[in-house]
Amino acid sequence: MQDRSFTTSEDAKKWLATARTDSSRGEFIDPRDGAISVGDYIVEHWWPGRTDEPSTAGPMASRINNHLIPLLGEVALRDIDASTLRTFKATLLTRVEDSTAEVIWGHLSSVLNSAVDDQRLLRNPLKVHKSVKAPRAKEKKGKAWSRTTVNAVREHLQERYRLAVDLGLGLGLRQGEAFGLAEEDFDLKNMVVRIRRQLRWDTKGRPYFCLPKGGKTRDVPLSPSLAARARGHFRRFPSTACTLPWRNPEPPANALEERQRRPITAQLVLTTSHGNRIYYKTWNERSWRPALAAVGLLTVIGEKTQEYGGRVRRYPVYASSRSDMFHVLRHTYASVQLEAGESVVSLAVWLGHSSPKITLDHYAHFMPGAGRRGLAAMDSWLADAGRKVPEKSLAAGMGHCFRSEIAGQRHDRNSGRDEGEVQGDGPGRARGEHHRVLSPYGPGPGRRVLASAGAFLSLGRGGEWRRVRGGWSWWTSRRRSCGCP
Repeated sequence: MQDRSFTTSEDAKKWLATARTDSSRGEFIDPRDGAISVGDYIVEHWWPGRTDEPSTAGPMASRINNHLIPLLGEVALRDIDASTLRTFKATLLTRVEDSTAEVIWGHLSSVLNSAVDDQRLLRNPLKVHKSVKAPRAKEKKGKAWSRTTVNAVREHLQERYRLAVDLGLGLGLRQGEAFGLAEEDFDLKNMVVRIRRQLRWDTKGRPYFCLPKGGKTRDVPLSPSLAARARGHFRRFPSTACTLPWRNPEPPANALEERQRRPITAQLVLTTSHGNRIYYKTWNERSWRPALAAVGLLTVIGEKTQEYGGRVRRYPVYASSRSDMFHVLRHTYASVQLEAGESVVSLAVWLGHSSPKITLDHYAHFMPGAGRRGLAAMDSWLADAGRKVPEKSLAAGMGHCFRSEIAGQRHDRNSGRDEGEVQGDGPGRARGEHHRVLSPYGPGPGRRVLASAGAFLSLGRGGEWRRVRGGWSWWTSRRRSCGCP
């Protein structure tokens, strides 16, 4: 323990008693260890221990140096209180968008967690002062393009770049994954594409290969149509060998880094007209945005000049539109899969998400009938509030059908009853041709009955409503009217 001076002996005794109590609990932190400023702690202790990839480290360093340190760098770790955090948050929101503020707040939390681990703080102030909420970006739902829009944008790209649209739309690739895709990644025998790398650039403009986002490789099913387009592209624009360092373009400092960053070679399927790897910023400005403008998705707001090879070139400046950048193709891929009824679990694997929850958080609004099923069910409840509905029918689930693909159950047409909800009756019982579906809703043309797992059972035509004990039933002689297999 370091020497410490006090104004009075009482202060010394009080401090010593508190220190002994905290020490017995394993919670003693010498306040002088927290006297270091936030800025000094970041520069001297936190940042040197980071091992982020260049594409992550560059933007992170920019946010910390431009916002976190200027606003909070002079404050001692031990002096961060609720008032300090409120002022920091309010000022930060005047400098950056909510989404960026949320990321910077996360950086600060990481710094303070590290200070706790280093025994400079007892607890993370962001977790102690619960009255100060973290900035939250406004929720933005993924946007999908129509088939017409996709085709129009594709047609306005140079022919050699049209496969990029096909890869984003047909495989759900991120832009870096599309630009890092090699011809050997296409398994045309098993009709899958192996996503094993992405092409990234550090803040100094140096390219390198690394694993896809999250450090996960994946296999994505390849449709016959996309396979045909890929074959045509390979014939028209032969793949080009590209050798780049792995994970980090910095020269290795030791034998371990030399092994980790050993260059790899890939036969890239998307290259420039000179056969070079594609720099995403140049491609976005000179290929993607002009195509968007050509179909009316972007507007030109100005012009900029650039000197290149002794000549001055003029380029249009477009209004910002992040929602229509390359990632929209990935959203469209997800929307097509979900609207076709594909499993969320499978889609999460194909998109490279760590869990289906992430997929649902991003794309649940693309699922067919999203929001309409619950609305229809509530409307049926309220349609005739004055009519007494038998309790038995309510408990039974209001028209269960137990469709096998939804509820995992079936009813035997010949045995006549499953949970009392769908049963054969009359002369057709042995043949399984007559079914009735119990519902408390009552008759009505085109009425739909809520099924057990949130599905809808369309009754359609060819039958009639009959009043029975416990509610109403729909009688029909059509074998598949109940939708059961």
